[in-house]
Amino acid sequence: MADAPIFSNHGCRLNAYETAAMTELAEAAGVTNAVVVNTCAVTAEAVRKARQDIRKLRRAHPDATLIVTGCAAQTEPETFANMAEVDRVIGNTEKMDPSTWAGMAPDLIGSTEPVQVDDIMSVTETAGHLIDGFGTRSRAYVQVQNGCDHRCTFCIIPFGRGNSRSVPAGVVVDQIKRLVDRGFQEVVLTGVDLTSWGADLPATPRLGDLVLRILKLVPDLPRLRISSIDSIEVDQALMQAIATEPRLMPHLHLSLQHGDDLILKRMKRRHSRDDAIRFAQDARRLRPDMTFGADIIAGFPTETEAAFENSLALVEDCALTWLHVFPYSPRPGTPAARMPQVRGPAIKDRAARLRAAGDAAVTRHLQDQIGQRHAVLMESPRMGRTAQFAEVHFDTDQPTGQIVDAVITGADTTRLTA
Repeated sequence: MADAPIFSNHGCRLNAYETAAMTELAEAAGVTNAVVVNTCAVTAEAVRKARQDIRKLRRAHPDATLIVTGCAAQTEPETFANMAEVDRVIGNTEKMDPSTWAGMAPDLIGSTEPVQVDDIMSVTETAGHLIDGFGTRSRAYVQVQNGCDHRCTFCIIPFGRGNSRSVPAGVVVDQIKRLVDRGFQEVVLTGVDLTSWGADLPATPRLGDLVLRILKLVPDLPRLRISSIDSIEVDQALMQAIATEPRLMPHLHLSLQHGDDLILKRMKRRHSRDDAIRFAQDARRLRPDMTFGADIIAGFPTETEAAFENSLALVEDCALTWLHVFPYSPRPGTPAARMPQVRGPAIKDRAARLRAAGDAAVTRHLQDQIGQRHAVLMESPRMGRTAQFAEVHFDTDQPTGQIVDAVITGADTTRLTA
């Protein structure tokens, strides 16, 4: 039997979802002896790691057709086309097109253009990639949105993903029904700018409308989770769902990026520091067990020590628990790359201080759970997660893929025990 394609995924959960979809497309097309690298472009470091991975994979698979796709391939195709290790470069739209993979079947390799990257800004629709079961045996991810209409000064992603476009609600609901029928206990809605879902659909529904519709039309779905959101875009229907729907998980990851108003303006963000704090307080009032994650950038151009301290204080002011800290690195082609830069050692120091604050917040949260009862979704026989996404380890085997009731007996700095 011919060797199946090897996939290497970089970057976000949406990329991982699309890698799973590409795996099915390649299999259906009969693609063999190929290595596919799905790249990320969020930072210059992400692109460097992709290039490093490509060289490593070429050494390990010298005779395979090496294909590069993803956001970095979309934004700088010539970078990868000029690498001696690379045979094909395909864009983010092309990678989801069955005909692209059909053209890579063994008898057709070499018959199509080595670089297939079209104008991502011309794409107006996102199909629901109907893969049933990406994720663990217990949790599945469903892409409901792609692209972004905003132009934050540090971000290259809109040029890799295109403008915002939504998967229709009916397609989303049908896919979730199939996942529930297959035994999945939790579904995570994912996208590039999730809270912009619906703006391009008839009647311009909002994300909260989609959430309420899913929970109403799929009554057997035990748990619905939403991934990263822009808090300034949260609508009243989503706040209603937070307040009234126990099947919507009490964990929100917020795209905050900074805690200083001047830096937020220079980032071209649409919220202020007070907006972020107000949202966190409102959500916590509606759902007292709510926990928050957040993306925060350390060392954005022109960031003073006082501005950084405002970001550091945001951990406590918004009661953040799970931090994703990004040391700023300039992306060529973005406005922020032309602003006065913060020195590297200061960026590294500030990122470390933010991470330390995040680690302390996680420790406090975990300690507070000792003695509490939690519904834990088991991802493996001895590891599961609470509704707030805290990791729980068990001394005895539990049924994988099921939700078990557990009393938390202990905690260390990273996980709970039950």
